[in-house]
Amino acid sequence: MRKITFTTLSIALAIAVAGMCPSTAAAKTKKAQKTSTPQVIMTGEIAKKVAGYNGPTPVSISISNGKITSITALDNQETPSYFNKAKQKVFSQFIGKTVDEAMKLDADAATGATYSSEALIKNIKMGLQQAKGDSKGAASKKSTATAGKKKQAKGKKRMTR
Repeated sequence: MRKITFTTLSIALAIAVAGMCPSTAAAKTKKAQKTSTPQVIMTGEIAKKVAGYNGPTPVSISISNGKITSITALDNQETPSYFNKAKQKVFSQFIGKTVDEAMKLDADAATGATYSSEALIKNIKMGLQQAKGDSKGAASKKSTATAGKKKQAKGKKRMTR
């Protein structure tokens, strides 16, 4: 009877000590980080110089548990039929990816809606840089703004799409 009681106490003590183990605490912390508060990034201000065919193309990016859960286009002046084509092609490439995966993604543009697609891709990546707290976004703003002006100039030369 004493051996059974001693064995039971030994097992109970081992389980209690294992629960206080640093690796278990680290696992709990890691789990807590993964279930962080959802985050929404609006690119209206940070990417206002990123132009599609007819002007800025801001988006709202929702991130939960470290992954992109949704992307929504905000008010813009793009031609709806072309812009819808761009949204379908571009957004689906980013949904479900982690922020790091999405930032490294070489996303494809929609055929026939290249300007809108490229603007959406740039907006999304700038928003993700903000989500990461990455200050490198400021350096790419200048080249992005220049690219947008070139596209607008090309657009003005053509009368139709």
